[in-house]
Amino acid sequence: MSERRPALILLPGMPLDAALWDHQLRHLGEVATPQVVELAECSSIAAMADKVLREAPDRFAVAGLSMGGYVALEVLRRAPERVERLALLDTNARPDTAEATATRREAVALAWQGRYGQVIRAALPRLIHPDRLADEAFVRSVLAQMERVGVDGYAREQEAIINRVDSRPGLAAIRCPTLVICGRQDVLTPLALHEEMADAIPGARLVPIEECGHLSAMEQPQAVTALMRDWLTRD
Repeated sequence: MSERRPALILLPGMPLDAALWDHQLRHLGEVATPQVVELAECSSIAAMADKVLREAPDRFAVAGLSMGGYVALEVLRRAPERVERLALLDTNARPDTAEATATRREAVALAWQGRYGQVIRAALPRLIHPDRLADEAFVRSVLAQMERVGVDGYAREQEAIINRVDSRPGLAAIRCPTLVICGRQDVLTPLALHEEMADAIPGARLVPIEECGHLSAMEQPQAVTALMRDWLTRD
């Protein structure tokens, strides 16, 4: 094992787990040492970032999708000297809107009422590309992750997202090589939000992924893995 391979911390979105990054875990081992940090036990972005910093080695690259992106940006704020590279996938730097917070609280209330299965199924059309909705194996994989996270984890993660800070003021201070990836058909965090981040981060590379919704690492895994391989090996 080469000591030159960077450690790669992969952070899932809400309410997902390590299976989100299955392709990257299987195919980036030649250029990095990847590991997923699970976040569902934490109820704030700050606590999630602290967990990452406890579990990660001294220096590492970090990639976060959706909620994982919020956590990656918090990690960078807390310990910029430890982060060698940053990848932000289908996420954004803004705080939650009042409308989004209200929607999240309604969904959590339904989940607590025993309707979690209904809640996660209702979320699918906004999470994945329309063409993927007919892919039964893919849908089962997404739902299985959500079921493993469960109602308690779902509620904690929603609370963390609701209370996240505005990360935009710190973007200009980021100095590590940064990759920004967005599904072209991501309706939850559209391309414009990624353009905002990439424009603010010095030297950031923005790449839209075609025929792809919010879960790019799963929906177009080969494309995402190829981009991440380049990001990890580029000088």
